[in-house]
Amino acid sequence: MIADFFLLRAFASLRSIIFLLVFFAVSAQAEFRFPMPEFASGYQHLPVYTPAPSNAMAGWDIVVLLAALTLSAIFVLKRRKRREIFLLTLFSLLYFGFWRNGCICSVGSIQNVATGLCNPSFGVPLTVLIFFAAPLIFALLFGRVFCAAVCPLGAIQEAVAVKPVKVPLALEKVLSMVPYLYLGLAMLSVALGSGFIICRYDPFVGFFRMGASSSLLIFGGLLLVLGIFVARPYCRFLCPYGVLLNWASKLSRRHAAITPADCIQCGLCAGSCPYNAINKPVSAAAPENRSRGARRLGLLILLFPFIVAAGAGLGGLLKEPLSRIHPTVRLAERIAGEELGRCEGMTVESFAFRASDTPNEKLYAEAVTLKEKFGRGGKWLGAFIGFVIGCKLIAVSVVRKRADYAPDRGTCFSCGRCFKYCPVKE
Repeated sequence: MIADFFLLRAFASLRSIIFLLVFFAVSAQAEFRFPMPEFASGYQHLPVYTPAPSNAMAGWDIVVLLAALTLSAIFVLKRRKRREIFLLTLFSLLYFGFWRNGCICSVGSIQNVATGLCNPSFGVPLTVLIFFAAPLIFALLFGRVFCAAVCPLGAIQEAVAVKPVKVPLALEKVLSMVPYLYLGLAMLSVALGSGFIICRYDPFVGFFRMGASSSLLIFGGLLLVLGIFVARPYCRFLCPYGVLLNWASKLSRRHAAITPADCIQCGLCAGSCPYNAINKPVSAAAPENRSRGARRLGLLILLFPFIVAAGAGLGGLLKEPLSRIHPTVRLAERIAGEELGRCEGMTVESFAFRASDTPNEKLYAEAVTLKEKFGRGGKWLGAFIGFVIGCKLIAVSVVRKRADYAPDRGTCFSCGRCFKYCPVKE
């Protein structure tokens, strides 16, 4: 009897719970039987107080940047201590990389500045301008001290470069063209509203922020593994900001010197540099006959405009693949593929587009207009690459006398590896 009593009580409790669940479920569904309330007629939303963002952290970032650049210049030009340069590199990696999550980034600031130039209504924050300009100013004064110990992208690669080997010089010259192409693509993307591709494909931001797409993490991981044996692969063969630093450093007022006194031409510095950034001595008898060099130089100067024109022509032919940088073009091609049955299912973008009730013809017309713009932009990009190739060919053809081992002002990262190998001390 007692068991039956408790069993009846349990069934009663269960029936009450089911009743309550059904009641609240019906009430919840009843909420959507009527249209949403209309607040447009005379209703005023109460003002919401939104505090202004604090500039304290941005100001602190500027202070740290300028202090790190100053210390890097002192360590490279005055102290000449590889250990101190490397310790500053680790600090920059921890602060600008992991603490500040790789942002604000001088490499990505190129896009902000370019957007401000293309669109006057786009305001470039002062902090971004300083992060863009300060490393270039220091490069004009002291060489690439930003690359030496301040840039977090370079710092993470420097930290893993434990057994670097030299890349063949010819291959290095060819791969050194990639940063110019990347810079041109980034400027073209900004000018035509395709977004910031430098930030989108930053290989190390996933590590700094502890999260990114799997493909980006794999790409960054492969670069770091490669960086064990090929020192700073991103800095040398991809970084678009390195192009500007290269130009500024070539004009630097002062630059890192291998030896503080007379060079004894032992060659140890050249063997210790994994970047092929130390030029060997060239005696007066080594350069070829002056007339032969003059003829070659004259031929290259005559061919220069044809190289630029050929680059422009090839760039114009690439309007189809270049235009796919823009999301509107990619969406138009996806919609067309779905309409023709070439693509199965729908992506998030194509589903959102179809839900917007925008006519397909309007999307296709926008894509055609963008492709024409990318065709013209591709010509400018090709002309720029042709110009760079022509300048590099002329620079290679000119052989100058050089008495001692000396760092290449453009490609030297001022890392200080050669300091400890030089047997000449002050």
